[in-house]
Amino acid sequence: MATSAVKFYLDENLPPEILKQLRLHGIDVIRGPLRAQDQRHLRNAAAMGRVVFTEDRDFLKLAAAGMEHAGIIRGRQRRHSVGDWVRCLRLVHGACDAAELRNMVIYLFHVD
Repeated sequence: MATSAVKFYLDENLPPEILKQLRLHGIDVIRGPLRAQDQRHLRNAAAMGRVVFTEDRDFLKLAAAGMEHAGIIRGRQRRHSVGDWVRCLRLVHGACDAAELRNMVIYLFHVD
């Protein structure tokens, strides 16, 4: 079975520095359109096979309501630095296959 690399979709509410840092590590990541509705973001990301990373809990509500997605990673901007996000996303990128993340939600926790 062939594996496929995880690709990411940055929610508009997170710092664009995360996108820049991931790209420096050779990770395929895009940013969604500004001021788009969450349903549109999730639908677009799923159509492109991209895992959404966000701090917006509305994405979790959409997933719980049964909306299909390529994966969601949720953290809190106030609790997680750009470095926290980048480390987590690099770990997911290196450890997971895109198919494994389909309809999965991952929570980013801050560990002191």
